[in-house]
Amino acid sequence: MDALAIVLEEPKRIALSRLDIAVPGDQDVVVEIAWSGVSTGTERLLWSGAMPAFPGMGYPLVPGYESIGRVVQAGPASGRAEGDWVFVPGAQCFGAVRGLFGGSASRVTLPGARVTPVDENLGERGVLLALAATAYHAMANVTEAPDLIIGHGALGRLLARIAVASGGPAPTVWEINPMRMDGADGYPVIRPEDDTRRDYRAIYDVSGDSSLLDSLVGRLSKGGEIVLAGFYAERLSFNFAPAFMKEARLRIAAEFNPGALEGVGHLLNSGALSLDGLITHYSAPNAAGEAYETAFSDANCLKMIIDWSAH
Repeated sequence: MDALAIVLEEPKRIALSRLDIAVPGDQDVVVEIAWSGVSTGTERLLWSGAMPAFPGMGYPLVPGYESIGRVVQAGPASGRAEGDWVFVPGAQCFGAVRGLFGGSASRVTLPGARVTPVDENLGERGVLLALAATAYHAMANVTEAPDLIIGHGALGRLLARIAVASGGPAPTVWEINPMRMDGADGYPVIRPEDDTRRDYRAIYDVSGDSSLLDSLVGRLSKGGEIVLAGFYAERLSFNFAPAFMKEARLRIAAEFNPGALEGVGHLLNSGALSLDGLITHYSAPNAAGEAYETAFSDANCLKMIIDWSAH
C-alpha cells in the first residue's frame, strides 16, 4: 500500500511524495484522509528548524496531527468499522520517513484505538478537534477558568469559546495584531496597553512568546496562576522577586488526551461550542509549500486546511 504524503525533507523544504505505508494488522485501520490541518505551533517549529529536541524528531518527516477521514479497512480487533468517519491524531506508518506527527497524507495506517469517531456533518471543521481538545485539556480540573487569554488566533478563540460554553464569566483576550482583533463571540478582545487590570486570577498564554512572563506576572492577583498553553522554542525565564510577592503559580498544559476529545464532543453535540469561523484558508496537496508559508506568515490565516478529497 502507498499514499501521497507531505514530506518535510529539511527545514523550509516541503515535497509531496508517494510513500509506502504499513500493512494493517488485526488491531489497525486504514483511513482515507479527506482534510488535514496545518498547526501554527509545533508544525511551524518543525518547518523552521527551531523545534527543540523532541522524541521522534528528525528529517525527513511527515507532519500533521489534525486529520479527518473515513475508515476503508478495519482489522477484526480494531474496534472500528469500515465507513466510520474519524479524527486521526497522526500516524507512524511511513517506514524510514518519520511520522511526527504523520497525519498529512492521503491515506494512513494506525491502531483503531487511536482514532476517534466524529460527526461527519462537521466536514473539514473536524480537523479543529485537536485544537479544541488542547484548549479543553488546558482548562480541565482547574479551580480558576481563564479570565485573561493572550492571543486571538485559533487556539485563543477556542479557549475563550470553551470558557464561555462552560458557563463561567467571559474572559478578556489580548491581541496585538489588528488583523486578529475581530471575530470574538461573547468576550472582549483588547490591546494589552488598553487594559489597566492587575488582578487576573488565571492568565492563559497561547502566544508562544517566551518573553512575556514578567509582564504577565505583573497582571496577576496574589496567588494567581499563569498557564502556558502554547509551545515555546526558546528558554523561559522570569524575575523571581515579583513572582514571589504575588505567590504566583506556573502551570504547563500538555497536549490533548482522549478525555479532552470526549469532553469537546459533548460540548459540540450539545450546541454549546461552535467551530465555525476558524478555517480561513484551503490548499491542494500539490501546493503544500506555499500553503505552509501562508499558514506561518499571513496573520489573516487562522487555520490552513489541506484538501485531500481529490486524491
